[in-house]
Order: sequence, then structure tokens, then C-alpha cells
Amino acid sequence: MAGRDGALEGVEDPAPSADILVQIFDPAGRPRGTGFAVDQEGTLVTSHEAVDGLTALFLRTAGAEREVTGEAIIRLPRLGLALVRTVGPGPRPLPVAARRGIGRGAYVRIAAGGWREARVLGTTTATYTASDGRHLLDGVLELAIGTAGTDALRPGGGAAGGPVLDAATGAVLGVLGTALHTAHRATGFAVPLPGAGGPLTALLARNAATVPAYGADLNLAGATRLTGAAEDPPLVHPGRVPRAGVARHLEAFETCGTAPGAAAVLALAGPPGSGRTTELAALAARRSTEPAPTLWLHGTDLHASDTSVSDAAARALTRAAHTPTPGGGTSGAGVPGPAVPGAGSAEAPWPGALSPARLDRVVRVARDAGRPLLLLLDGPEEMPDALAERLPQWTAATAAWLRDTGARLVLACRPEYWERLGAQFPRALLYEPGAEPGGTPSTPPAPGHPAPPCVPLGDLTPDEARLARSRYGIPETALAPADARHPLTLRLLSEVRAELPEAAGRPDRHEIFSAHVDLVCLRVAARLTTPASRPHGAAVRRLAARVAGQVHAAARRCLGPGQGALDRPSFELLFPSGPAVAPRRAGDTGDWASAVLAEGLFVPRGEGHRFAHEELGDWLQGQHLDVEAALDALVLRGASYSAVSRAELYGATDPPCGPTAAPPAPPMPPAPAAPPAPSVPPHRIGPVVEALLLLARDRGTAELTYQLGRLVDALEVLLPADGVAAPPGTPLWWAVRLLTATLLRVPDATPYTGVLDRLARRLLARHAQGRTVPPEFGPALWETVRLRPAERFELLRRLIVTDRTPGADGSPAPPRFLDAAARLLTADPVAVQPQLTRWFEDDRPLPATPHATVATAAQALLHTHRHGALDHLTEALADSAHPRGDELLAVLAEEEPSAMRRAVDRWARDERPARRAAAVRYAPRARTREAGAGTGQAGLALPHRTSPALPAGAATR
Repeated sequence: MAGRDGALEGVEDPAPSADILVQIFDPAGRPRGTGFAVDQEGTLVTSHEAVDGLTALFLRTAGAEREVTGEAIIRLPRLGLALVRTVGPGPRPLPVAARRGIGRGAYVRIAAGGWREARVLGTTTATYTASDGRHLLDGVLELAIGTAGTDALRPGGGAAGGPVLDAATGAVLGVLGTALHTAHRATGFAVPLPGAGGPLTALLARNAATVPAYGADLNLAGATRLTGAAEDPPLVHPGRVPRAGVARHLEAFETCGTAPGAAAVLALAGPPGSGRTTELAALAARRSTEPAPTLWLHGTDLHASDTSVSDAAARALTRAAHTPTPGGGTSGAGVPGPAVPGAGSAEAPWPGALSPARLDRVVRVARDAGRPLLLLLDGPEEMPDALAERLPQWTAATAAWLRDTGARLVLACRPEYWERLGAQFPRALLYEPGAEPGGTPSTPPAPGHPAPPCVPLGDLTPDEARLARSRYGIPETALAPADARHPLTLRLLSEVRAELPEAAGRPDRHEIFSAHVDLVCLRVAARLTTPASRPHGAAVRRLAARVAGQVHAAARRCLGPGQGALDRPSFELLFPSGPAVAPRRAGDTGDWASAVLAEGLFVPRGEGHRFAHEELGDWLQGQHLDVEAALDALVLRGASYSAVSRAELYGATDPPCGPTAAPPAPPMPPAPAAPPAPSVPPHRIGPVVEALLLLARDRGTAELTYQLGRLVDALEVLLPADGVAAPPGTPLWWAVRLLTATLLRVPDATPYTGVLDRLARRLLARHAQGRTVPPEFGPALWETVRLRPAERFELLRRLIVTDRTPGADGSPAPPRFLDAAARLLTADPVAVQPQLTRWFEDDRPLPATPHATVATAAQALLHTHRHGALDHLTEALADSAHPRGDELLAVLAEEEPSAMRRAVDRWARDERPARRAAAVRYAPRARTREAGAGTGQAGLALPHRTSPALPAGAATR
């Protein structure tokens, strides 16, 4: 081995690896030099002397020879280099170091008659004499090497053009030259590549983006491989449907720049089952094909002692540095690095890559390359409790680190958690949909409720859902309408149908979840049996029932202090990897842990396990939750009143079915004192909502009506007088969120119209007192809840007077009930038009619209949106038999004469006297020059259809 203290003895390794180096020959077969690839396109770098004076070259690689001529040879005599373009499979490319200066005394490896070790003595200016003249080359590396190496570096020896590799990282530092001369004698010279510039700039940039280098020479490709090896994100399901809206926001966030003030945090906020993790994994998969460093983190990767998210990122990079590689070693990327003989097998990493890369170095490399490091944090709500208690400090430190380094953060979490976490970030740091150039501004937050901006995730759009059902092989009519666009429901139904393709009916989400759990438990039971035992079907079903019992026991334990997680001892108790839970029975192998993990029912998370599908876990846990006790603990502990009984509230077992059945709202009492901090975090709302929904299924709608009524009554004393939004986790927050989340999830809210009416009375009473209401009770709730048009528009009619005008400071007004009515009218004019005519009797003024009443607002809506179903509108106005309807018909006769002609023609042939009277009344107004004959025929038809209800001579008036 070469001495490290002075003189070097050349140490020869085996012949240079054929999958790295290319031998260059002239047409006569004489060796001219060596080349090496620097990109995946087959571009070779060599010294100029290897191609000088030649019009054709012969290249020899592992088992192949090829000829290169003409423009494929690019000569760069001023740099002492040459490029050779090749086509087809070529040698494995080598990374090029980006360092400008090579330290004196640094050890390198050169390909000169074998791999040899040399040392850098410094840099100098050398003269290169080519066929076109002499060229002075600056920054040439002087190399010290032993006697044998000196002989290999003589001109014509074939070493010219070989790479000079850093002994620690394996990156190319220069290109050997044997025709370089200086005033003093030296053993060897190499032309540096990093400072070459000029025509090599694009090539070196491509090398940095596609050929990974690690250690001190870490480049963009190395950073991408390194971060990608830290932790594998979940695989993207084959049935996933691209969501154009989400993709547009993610792309805008990635390209919004790193300038000061640019957004650095984006949140994908959606309920479980909406595809949060799927969208995050799709983003990671897309970036893995680009030179885009992306680091996947999970909430359980955060530690209680972390200062910011950078601590978790640094630990992930350390894990990646010790990830085993196919060659039996480890590398800074957890993947094979550049290899040469003497450094292990062809799959072994370069030895210098063994040291972990520092996070700050990865961040700097990514930022300098214009591709900032992107951290993907899935499920931050699963962070340790001790860290959650320091959330403001952790968030502030994370925000500062993101600003200082230019890194980006994308989170995927529940909306309830983002409401708390997002409020801790500086708002200027958050990506806001619509803030990007050309975007549509998002809805402004309500006064007193500055909701953090996010990219919301919910059900698929109709087109996306149609494509998803097609990919999953689900017929259009195979799902209940309320769940036909829910991502997780579609996925689980496809798995069930794969086993039962002939399943009939239109199952809802509850039935699909139940079938999925049964199917998984049956698969686990099959894994627990051995082929030798050959149990019959009944035995496997009994074993599946035992598995299901353990799954439900796990769900009960998840309701404990573990925040939805099953700690390791509990998991090992319920699903042991050794003996069976119960005494071993025939065919039971007893390896329950492996079976449930293999079937994907649970996944390891931190120090325990969680249900693989969070929504499925919430649904299972909800089956074991005492609803009344939960509401008492979460909500009613903060409401100092005596809850009424079912009979007192409704007067019967069943709830009322109409808005008139609810009692009047009492006066608002003073708000109680702030309750103590809750022990249940807001993001654990899922099991409570599922438990409420199961009440209606298991005990009937009356039971759910009663519990929802308790929540409405609790608002009476929980709503503050000043209208300030309730902090997450307080009794008021729980009351509002449980009420709205449950009402929006029920497949049919008609049985709960009495609850909605009771809530509307509370809101009207509060409005009359000049107090604000929680924004969750705004128009979106009443527009979205699943009601028949009659009940919905009766509630909207009563609430429309609560619309507010824009603030005096010019701030935009919150969402309006009037706009909600307009949207519903546009979406389904045939169903909505008759409902709006019932508003003609309501002359209450609208404070948000000067000189307008509810009745005139209905007229304006019908007139403005008349073109959606003009003929149906004339019928609805005629049916209303109201003076305001007559006024609007008169306007339509002037503005829409063709529609009125069609109406008069229909009414003239109608058996109903009122219709024929309307035909007589509007026929003269609808007559025009072009259609005079048509309306005349309608009038002539009237005498032949006489009726006692018509006055004498009415047909000819």
C-alpha cells in the first residue's frame, strides 16, 4: 500500500473495470487512451490527446466494440479534453465532483495500467501541445505516484483520458493527461473537470442531476437517492385516480420559488379515508423520478425531545446511511454507489460514502440546484404526547428552520389537527390556495375564526369517482349514492368484490367496512392454518370469528390513552407470534402477529401498531364507545344545565319530522367560565362521530335525534357572547364539530329535521341579540346536509335574514345563505324553483341587501337564473297563485315572449280552470308580430273548452 507520510509506492489493483472504463483505439488498432461515461446518454469524457488527429475511433467496452466518427467526436483542445457521443448501452457513468479546490496531499485513485493510489501535490499551469498548436491549461493537478505508475503514464501507454477519483467519495476530480509539460518535473498530471465550464457546463449539470455522488461530493442526484432511501413511502395503489385540483396546488407550491416570503408549508387536510396519504405517496413517487430530494417522515418519527422537524429529518438520513445494499455494505444513500476494483464487488459502494450525510449539506445542495428539499410529513397528529405539549415551540423552530434553509414541508393530517397546528405557523409561511398567480382566492376566514389555509381533501369529483369505479371494476349502481365518491369505500369495495364478484345490492359505507373486516379476518384465519391440517370450511370460519374478536378487542384498547395506537404489549397479547391466544386448536399455527400484519390490517407505527386504514380504525373503535358517557365528558361537562329527557324533548319515542315541531328557543343565558383543558385531543373526533352514526343504525333515528338534541341544547350555554371562536378541544368546539360532522355524514337527514329546526331557532335568536354564530353553522352546512328540497329551503328561508354585510373596514363578508340558494337553484332548477315560490309570503327585510325582502330576493333569484329551466319556471309561478308570481310572469312575458307563448299554448289546452284563466290573462302580452297567429290559435281554442269557472266572454278578452 502507498505510504501516507511521503513517498508513494504504486500499488496495482486488478485491471480497470470494463463496466466503468472505455478503451479507445485508432483505426489501426493502436491504443490511444481511456474514456469514461458521465451521463446515462452515453457521453464519454477523455483527454484531447486520445482523439487528436483522428477522424474515427474504435471504442472497446465489456464484450462490445463500436466505431465512432464525425460529429460524435467533440474536440476541446483549449481545455485538453474531448467528448465522445455514443449510442446504445454503455459503461456505468461516474459522478463528477463539484469541488473547485483539491487539497494538497489529498489521496486519489487513477486508472493507469490498473487502479493505483496517488497523491495530489498541488495545482500548476501546464502546456499541452496539440496538432493545432500549443495551449496553456490552468489549474492542472500535479500527482505523485510510484515508479510503476510513472511508467504507465508515459505517452502512448493508453492511460490518457482516464479518470482521477477521490479516494474517499469516488467522484471524478480530473482527467489524466500524458502530453502535459511544465517547467519542473512531475510524475503525472490531470486536467480538472469541475472548473472546465464552457461547453461542459450543461454536461456537468446533467451529471450532477442524474449520477449520484455522496460524502463531500454530494450532488443533487445523491441527495435525491439519499432522501429516497431514508424511508419508503406507501406504494401508490394501482386504482388511484389523479386528482387534478390537488396536483395543481402541489405543482404551484413546488414552483413558488425560494425567495423571502414564499410559502414553505402546505397542508393536505382531509378526514380519514379521503386519500391524504395516497396523495402524499403519489407526490413522493413523482419526485423520485426527478432530481428532486424528497424525505418521507411519519408522525411517529418525531421524538419527544425534538426541537423542530429538522431533528427527525437528520435521524432519517442517518438511518439511510446504514441501510444495507445488495453488495453487502452500506452507503450514504442506502443504495449501490460507484464501484471500482479493489473496493468490493460491482454493487458495493465507494468506501467514502459510508459516512452519513449531514442534513444541512443535503439542504444546501438541493437549494443550490434549484430543487429545494421537500419534507413529506404524514400523520403529524401521531407525534408523542410530550412533544404535542410543546407544539407552539416546535412549530416556531420548524418555521425558522424552513425560512433559513429554503426547505419545504408538506403535511397530511385531519382538518381538526391542522386547525391547531396551522395556527402556530406564521400565516405568511403557509401556502394558500388561490394565492398563486392566476389562482382563485380562497374563502376568507370568518371574523374571530382565522382558519389556517390548506388544500382540502374530501370525496372525489363526479368525473374522478366515475373513473375510479371503472378502474376498480365497480358498476355504477353498486354503491349507495352517499358513498359513491368516497375514496376508501371504493377501494375496499373493490377488494370485497374481487372475492365476491356476484355480490348484489347497493351497500353503504358501514356494510362495506363490515364486509372488508370479515374478509380480512377470513384471510388471517387461512394463514393461521397449515396445509397438512386441511381444516374444513366451518373450522376456518370459527377461527375467523376468533380473529374478529381479537380485532374488536384491539379497537377497544385503541380507545385508551394511546391516541388510537395499540401499544406493543397489547398487540403481542392479542396477536402473539408464538402460542395462540386461546388454547391451540386443530390447524391453528399460532403465528397471529405475522398473519394480521401480512394481511395489512395493522401497520407498525413507532413503539406500537395502528390500524392500516385510519377511518376503518375509527369505525371499529366507534362500535365500542359509550356515546352518552363520551358526550358527558367532552361537551356537557362545560354546560351548566340539566338536560331534558327524551319525552320532554320530543314528547314521544320518535323525533318530529317537520320544522314546526321544535319548541321555541329560550333566551340566551350568560356564557359559563372556561372549562379545564380537555384530555381527548380534537383529532380523535373520528370514533365519536362513528359511534353517533352507529346509534341510528343500531337503535333507530330517535336515539340519534336525542343525542343531537343534547348537543343543540348545550350550545345554549356554551356559545360566548362576544362571538370569539372556541379553541380546539373545548366543550363548545366538541359540541359544534360533533353536531355538524354527524349531520353531514347521515345518509338522510330528514329524520333529524327537528334537530336542524331547533338549531336554526338558536341561530335566529342569537342573530336577534346581535351576536355572531360559529362559522361551522354557516350556509355550507345547510347547503350540504342531505335533505329534501322542501325541508332544506324552508330552513334556508328562515336563516337568510342572518346574512351579514361586508365590514366597515372593507373586509369581505362571510358566506351568505342567499348565495347558497343561488347555487342550489343553478344545480337543480326544476326541483328548486317551486320551493322559492313559497318564499313569496315572507316580507322580512334582508339586512345585507338594502330595500330587499325575502320575497323580493326569491323573485330576483328566479329571474336571474331563469334560463336553466324556463318552461318549468312559468309552471312553478302559475302554480304559486301569488301576486309576486304574477309580477314575475308579467316580466317574463316582456323579456321571454317565446317562453310565454309556449306557456299560453300549454295552459290553453289544460283542463284546470286556473290554467285556462292564466292563458287568457297572458295571451295578449305574449303576442308578437312573428307569433301573432300562434297565440291567436291558442285563444280560439278556449271557447271549445268552456268551464263554469271562467267568466262569460273570458275567452275573447
